[in-house]
Amino acid sequence: MLIVGLTGGIGSGKTTIAKLLELEGIPVYDSDSRAKLLMRNSDKIKIELKAEFGDEVYIGIELNKEYLSRIVFGNSEKLKILNSIVHPVVAKDFKDWINDQETEIVVKEAAILFESGAYKACDINVTVHTDVEERIERVQKRDGVNREQVISRIKNQWTDNQRNEKSDIVIKNNDTDSTELNVKLLIKQLKEIIKKEA
Repeated sequence: MLIVGLTGGIGSGKTTIAKLLELEGIPVYDSDSRAKLLMRNSDKIKIELKAEFGDEVYIGIELNKEYLSRIVFGNSEKLKILNSIVHPVVAKDFKDWINDQETEIVVKEAAILFESGAYKACDINVTVHTDVEERIERVQKRDGVNREQVISRIKNQWTDNQRNEKSDIVIKNNDTDSTELNVKLLIKQLKEIIKKEA
């Protein structure tokens, strides 16, 4: 089984690529959604988050996102602590998920694939690359935020160059018309890798 890491900066369209991969019959593990679910349901995460950030980090069973965001935003040490609590649980959840799959290719979609070190558990890492102006425009439309807010989010992530350097494959996603074709070409590349390794 080939484990493929899929990442990209905010507004790059990695979720669109992931959905197209799913339509081609390739299972995709959405790390960000799973992390949110685990932060709501995992007793281990709850206990550790409360111990580190105080009981106010949860309102009933719901994560107090605003409270937590205020603490970790712009504070790299606190963010590191948060990630060190959540990522090991997500990594174990991913392993369990893989055991339930029966396809020759599986994909792990993660916004911070490289930053979290999750890329090390993947055989091939793919970055979705989109020009910055296109990304800004997409996020403004999608989230109803202004240009400065998008630029601030982009600055909090790795640069495109950092991601591209660490990646085995880079998919360009500026032009939505060619996106489906690019996904088909990606699958072809991945199948060729499997053949070579067989």
